[in-house]
Amino acid sequence: MAAAALQRGLCFRSDPGMAGGMENRFRKRQVLSFFLCLCVSLGACETIRYSVPEEKKSGSLLGNIAKDLKLDVGNLSGRSARPVSKNTKEYFELNTGSGDVIIKEKIDREDLCGQSDPCLLQFEIVLENPLQLYRIEVQIEDVNDNSPKFSKNEFVFKMPEQIPINTRFPLEGAQDSDIGTNGIQSYAINPNKYFRLDVQTLDTDGSKYAELILEKQLDREAQAQLMLILTAADGGLPQRTGTALIRINVLDSNDNFPQFSQSVYKVQLMENSPRGTLVTKVEASDLDQGSNAEITYSFRQVPDRFLKLFKLNQSSGEIAVMGLIDYEERSSYEINIQATDGGGFSSHCKVLVQIEDVNDNAPEVTLTSLTSTIPEDSSPDTVVALFSVRDRDSGDNGRTLCSIQDNVPFALKSTLKNYYQLVTQKPLDREKMPEYNITITATDRGIPRLTSVKIIRVQLSDINDNPPVFNESSYVMYLKENNHPSLLIGTVHAADLDTEQNAKVTYLALPGNIGDLPFSSSISINSENGNVYALQSLDYEQTRDFQVTVRAADGGSPPLSSEVIVRVVIIDENDNAPFILYPLQNSSAPANDLVPRSAEAGYLVTKVVAVDGDSGQNSWLSYQLLKATDPSLFTVGLQTGEVKTSRPITSPDSVKQKLIVLVRDNGEPPRSSTSTLNVLLVDGFSDAYMQLLDVPEEEEQQDTLTLYLVISLSFISFLFLVSVVTIIAIRLYKTRQCRELYVPSSRNFYSDPNFPTKPAETSGTGTLPQSYRYEVCLTTGSGTSEFKFLRPLVPSLPAVPSVAGGSILDCQINSQLKEEKESVREGRASVSEDSIPRSSGTGCIVNKVIGINENCGQNGWLSYQ
Repeated sequence: MAAAALQRGLCFRSDPGMAGGMENRFRKRQVLSFFLCLCVSLGACETIRYSVPEEKKSGSLLGNIAKDLKLDVGNLSGRSARPVSKNTKEYFELNTGSGDVIIKEKIDREDLCGQSDPCLLQFEIVLENPLQLYRIEVQIEDVNDNSPKFSKNEFVFKMPEQIPINTRFPLEGAQDSDIGTNGIQSYAINPNKYFRLDVQTLDTDGSKYAELILEKQLDREAQAQLMLILTAADGGLPQRTGTALIRINVLDSNDNFPQFSQSVYKVQLMENSPRGTLVTKVEASDLDQGSNAEITYSFRQVPDRFLKLFKLNQSSGEIAVMGLIDYEERSSYEINIQATDGGGFSSHCKVLVQIEDVNDNAPEVTLTSLTSTIPEDSSPDTVVALFSVRDRDSGDNGRTLCSIQDNVPFALKSTLKNYYQLVTQKPLDREKMPEYNITITATDRGIPRLTSVKIIRVQLSDINDNPPVFNESSYVMYLKENNHPSLLIGTVHAADLDTEQNAKVTYLALPGNIGDLPFSSSISINSENGNVYALQSLDYEQTRDFQVTVRAADGGSPPLSSEVIVRVVIIDENDNAPFILYPLQNSSAPANDLVPRSAEAGYLVTKVVAVDGDSGQNSWLSYQLLKATDPSLFTVGLQTGEVKTSRPITSPDSVKQKLIVLVRDNGEPPRSSTSTLNVLLVDGFSDAYMQLLDVPEEEEQQDTLTLYLVISLSFISFLFLVSVVTIIAIRLYKTRQCRELYVPSSRNFYSDPNFPTKPAETSGTGTLPQSYRYEVCLTTGSGTSEFKFLRPLVPSLPAVPSVAGGSILDCQINSQLKEEKESVREGRASVSEDSIPRSSGTGCIVNKVIGINENCGQNGWLSYQ
């Protein structure tokens, strides 16, 4: 879309010292035009033109782009507005605070553009966020700061006196670096009677030159030499002039002028031709003879810069290359050649040299704007860089192609003529490729093709798009029980592929409980390194393992996180000694076990039952007889804890046997406990009693009343011994002997309420799952009497060999002692509950009832029924 050009008039101040006319001329500065151009993703691209006179002092105002482009002055600094120029010198600068474009360095139009007109300086104003480009063209107006100047101060002509009137003599023109009206506009000579001046204009460049025209016949005898002042004047204000002296020597007659073979020579010359290359050869001839026919060649009205490029052989007329011929500086040259004979006659011709372009300039890549760091989540078509490509050659030699490598997620888009944008094309991932070195290749279409390369480095800034990842899917850590507080259990580690703050990982244990206690009271995790610590000592017997969820979060915004399960396994230590369940170990004296003297070897006396709170190998128990009254009489099962007789009982064996059984676990180091057993060797029991006594799994009950009885009897005995010292000492002694025989057994008569109601099985590894209750009556009778079950408390119980089901059957034993002798004291009844499994068969031992009588001899014998 093209918009109409808008004309704006802007004022400027002229340089001090200029004449009034010059000040009026440059009092106003015009913005010639600006155009709206269609640009791909650059927003509005405009070209705005200013004009400024040359030699403007540094610091002068060129214009205000904020006003001219209708931009917000406050955004110029924030959007990094800046001028970008292709010139080696920076002539302008931008004040981002006001929007003024200031002349930074004084401009000399002649040095910058020479004779080219118009003289334009181009630069761009670049704004970022979003990226916008404004092209600025500044036309440098010529100021008449150069005077016309002749190549020589004096020109000498030799003219025969016979020269006809109206003969023309071309004069070498003066040079003025200014252009236009400030260039040479006129020539003049001082008034004289022989010559007048005719000023001509060249068709090629519009420059002026002068010719002397003879108006009156010369007469050597009248005046042999003429002196004329040639004045060249420009059209500037104020006007500047330059002068040269023309000396004319009048000679004797020379009848013929030199004649060139052709008036115009057209030559094509390749640029960059080496020095000494022949351009062409001009030839002129003269019909005279002698010295009048000798011809010399010279340049006529040739600019000084031409003289640096071409060399003319005065004798042969050969024109050769002397300097560097550059098509980009000038594509053609017009050279005037003068041929002069020995008599002073001269003639002229033109040599038109057309320079042919050679592909000698590689494309130039100029970076206008670059965003060196872009976010990795940049959307496609995000502008990364803006650059231009220029080739100073012409035709196909100056047409360029621009490309980048294929293996990058970027693309080139053409915007204005020879301007390109480097944009993103595909999604970016900093974790895969943190930076790119993009090679921009610019190639022309000449033969051979020339290429230039520019590398742009684009870095990707990190975006928090990766959560922390643990190095294991789950963790198992092991901790020995009874650990020291603050002990390091293990470490969790998570890595984040992002960088800097986005990769800083912190660890957190999520809330949870270990039993009834929260995690925070037992374990802690270091938020920086992931070390897991135990805050307090843990007990395997209370907690064998637990799981905690650990979260790893990065430091991005918003933060990303991941979680992992950490299982902490408590390793058991041998910190628990075996605990003896049976027989009970308490502050009272150990229970007594009765063994009939008729028992054979292998008779089961009792069984020691113990448990260990540890696990595994630490809970394996072994039993051994540590100490005994007679070690040869009893053995203890190593694994079962069963106490059996190792041989038949003999008469010499002591009635009272004391055994100490050691229970040891298999830990390292091992722990142990001891159980003390008192065994009484008795005789005179009935067969029924013997059968009950043989049951290996029977558990003897104790009653705390036994302790009270023993204490009372001991106290009475002590008082009795104090009061009756001598008379009844022997009787008391015998009485005490009888009491020592039977009183300890009475401790088995009463049921200890603290004793477990589920006795161990024969194997020592189980309990009776049901309870049964019977009522039993015990009376004092003959020695052959037996105890009998009077009645079941559950009358509906069928008489079957075994019982199945989950019901409970209780057995109640009532003990009644009736007085038959004077020394018989009234007995005391007791009730106990026992449990038997429903799978028990006929003959299963339910319990053993033991009673004692304080009398001696036959009066102390008991029967059960």
